[in-house]
Amino acid sequence: MALWKGINVGKAKRLAMADLKALLAELGATDVTTVLNSGNAVFDAKKKLTADKIRKAVAEQLGVDAAVIVKTAAEWAHIAADHKISEADDHSRLLVAITTDAAALKTVEDVPTAGNERFVVTAHAAYLWCAHGILESKAGTQLLKKLGDHGTTRNWATVQKLNALLG
Repeated sequence: MALWKGINVGKAKRLAMADLKALLAELGATDVTTVLNSGNAVFDAKKKLTADKIRKAVAEQLGVDAAVIVKTAAEWAHIAADHKISEADDHSRLLVAITTDAAALKTVEDVPTAGNERFVVTAHAAYLWCAHGILESKAGTQLLKKLGDHGTTRNWATVQKLNALLG
């Protein structure tokens, strides 16, 4: 699976999912499925497709340079497991930070929360409950800044859709 950071948000970094799907197939991916229009692709690959290889191909062939996070189905299963935040009753308000590696997760451990927000970092991902919505969360803004190109976020509903495709 590959997740892009910051594509198709506003007018910058526009990327058609059909083009992305075709490019991944060119790189050797099979059974490519894209989810939503925000840069989520689930696929099989006989040989490992690295984030660097995918990012370079997308930049060269499709003209969009954006960070890519690649995860295996096993890695995603850990991310999609119970997040330990009992208050998270609205999947659109639970933000999940997916990173390139454990070192990137360590950089976000000190994200400050306020009010009813809760923040949990596990060995596989970081989870931020945004009680008043993701767009209203100052912790969410800080999380994205700290991640830089080493991570991206998805809400819990998208995490579960991707997990179902991988299942």
